[in-house]
Amino acid sequence: MSGVQTIAVKAGEEDQRLDRWFRRQFPHISHGALEKYLRKGEVRVDGKRAKSSFRLQKGMQVRVPPLPDADTPKPAGRVSAEDAAFLRSMVIYKDARVIVLNKPAGLAVQGGTKTHRHIDGMLDALAKKGERPRLVHRLDRDTSGVLLLGRDVAATAALAKAFQSRKAQKTYWALVLGVPRPEKGLIAGYMKKGFGEQGREVMISARHGDPDASYARTGYAVLARAGQRASWVALRPETGRTHQLRFHMAGMGHAIAGDHKYVCDRPEVGGLEDQLHLHARSISLPHPDGGTLSAEAPLPPHMSASFAALGLDEHEAGEDPFV
Repeated sequence: MSGVQTIAVKAGEEDQRLDRWFRRQFPHISHGALEKYLRKGEVRVDGKRAKSSFRLQKGMQVRVPPLPDADTPKPAGRVSAEDAAFLRSMVIYKDARVIVLNKPAGLAVQGGTKTHRHIDGMLDALAKKGERPRLVHRLDRDTSGVLLLGRDVAATAALAKAFQSRKAQKTYWALVLGVPRPEKGLIAGYMKKGFGEQGREVMISARHGDPDASYARTGYAVLARAGQRASWVALRPETGRTHQLRFHMAGMGHAIAGDHKYVCDRPEVGGLEDQLHLHARSISLPHPDGGTLSAEAPLPPHMSASFAALGLDEHEAGEDPFV
């Protein structure tokens, strides 16, 4: 067990969410444990209480309470047989250091207000010698696809570092309204949290220098068209901002099908399931033991059905469109 620490946010760490910064500093501490520390006021920023979504800036002082040692195995928790089987069915790759899941749409990665069933709460089902795997990154509840887990502290830290240094190459598939013009390009600009219709918190456009503004870049490429109604688009985020892909596509007038939070003036495509059509298709990054880890997740059922209804064939994706 460590003692109380006060850690200064360094250059290059600014504009990170507190929970992501904390996970990179202490990969052996679960998100649930961090939320408990935050609720009790044991983790503070510049002496004040903060939420996990708080954006850190250079020079801020983060108070960290005594933490269990990284090499202390966490006893396996109780996971229902149904949830344990469900989690194991998501595994698409596993070795001694890494597990890759294909997260289904609609299931949260971590808990929160009114969210009690989530992947983080099921991870004891994949424990190895009493050590549960750890989340390396997150996906939105309604986004499906590739989700990485580290099977030990060192592996988790190495994978998280690859994300932080942008050595992780992620490709998403989306079904969007209309056909973007040009059919390949880069979306870039500043964004920040704000409020949309009915007072809902959403990401909004910002200017350089605005408080809490973050720079975001997304590459996109149209893979196929369903007439002019919709198109199958590959997305390559170069930054990892909240709701970045959804915000960028809606901002260019081609919102992702089934997205009711980030919309555009184009009509929805009729006959499709009313779910977000965004899928983390693949990832490639350095493996903790050397070499490259590459994984690919098949489409979720609702997107497969939409592809079939629109005459799109996922097997015609071809080579990497961003090369």
